[in-house]
Amino acid sequence: MMKKVSLDTWIQLIGIIGIIASLLFVGLEMRQSQKIALAAQQQERASLVTEIIGTFAEANPAISFLDFLNDTLDLSNQNNRAVAETYMYRMWMVYENDYLQYELGLMDEDIWIAKLASMRNIYSRCKYREITERALSFSSADLLILVDDTNISPCE
Repeated sequence: MMKKVSLDTWIQLIGIIGIIASLLFVGLEMRQSQKIALAAQQQERASLVTEIIGTFAEANPAISFLDFLNDTLDLSNQNNRAVAETYMYRMWMVYENDYLQYELGLMDEDIWIAKLASMRNIYSRCKYREITERALSFSSADLLILVDDTNISPCE
């Protein structure tokens, strides 16, 4: 024999299904909000780095950022040296922020791997080791351990 289900039971079942649907909707909205926040943070990082790189063009006289990248920048020129040191210091502050965002799960793994490669590249430049060490003295010890790759040649 089939037992007749009461109206209260049907109402409770519909209520439970409604709650589950609401929770799923909220979960999807939170996921979308996280993606939007990650994209906004990446845009902010890109804008900041672009602004920092722009300081080379704003120097008087302007300095080629490619000269910095290729290690052909004449550091005996005080203007060039000041711009390069400021760039290095500011980039290490950005990298420390990137490290924190990665540790908090606010950065995609692919972006982090690229950032880490860039950090290690800058860390390996002996020309700028003094400013790098000064900047890293204000950073997390974990960041220094991370960038101090054993494959990097020591400076002499």
